[in-house]
Amino acid sequence: MPYDYDALYQEQRHALGEPTQAFVDFFEKYAQSSAQVLDVGCGQGRDALFIARLGHQVTGVDVSPAGIEQLVTDAKNENLAISGIVADLHDYTPDSSFDVVVIDRTLHMLDAEPRLGVLRRILPAVNSGGYVLIADEKSNLPAMREVFTADDAAWASVKDTGGFLFMQKKS
Repeated sequence: MPYDYDALYQEQRHALGEPTQAFVDFFEKYAQSSAQVLDVGCGQGRDALFIARLGHQVTGVDVSPAGIEQLVTDAKNENLAISGIVADLHDYTPDSSFDVVVIDRTLHMLDAEPRLGVLRRILPAVNSGGYVLIADEKSNLPAMREVFTADDAAWASVKDTGGFLFMQKKS
């Protein structure tokens, strides 16, 4: 972890602020109820908590034990359907399937090949008709697009602008 987010989270609750607006916009229009959502690099849960408040079941994954502990505590206090997993993304592979995967400014913290490896390991866990929502550095998006193109499933672009890549699994 290049930056010590665990120390930041121990010092400051909700350190990263509000949910990312593009994700808020997506979920406000998302018609499925009680979706299974994976939040990769969830930190303290700024996106996960918002998504769970809409009635979805969220699994948050982060390398920071403090972030996951705070996420789970907040979820319990609000009676939200959130589970937390402390895991290094270099080694993480989902063990269930999801309707939506959220990756909010996490992958850019990894070197190029590990970044793409994380994405490759996550794609098979997305249900048919499901989505992968990525916010990242614009310069990283072309290689991520190639991962979707090379995947065995068919993917369609839903949003591809301004550092956002939202893809839907067609098959």
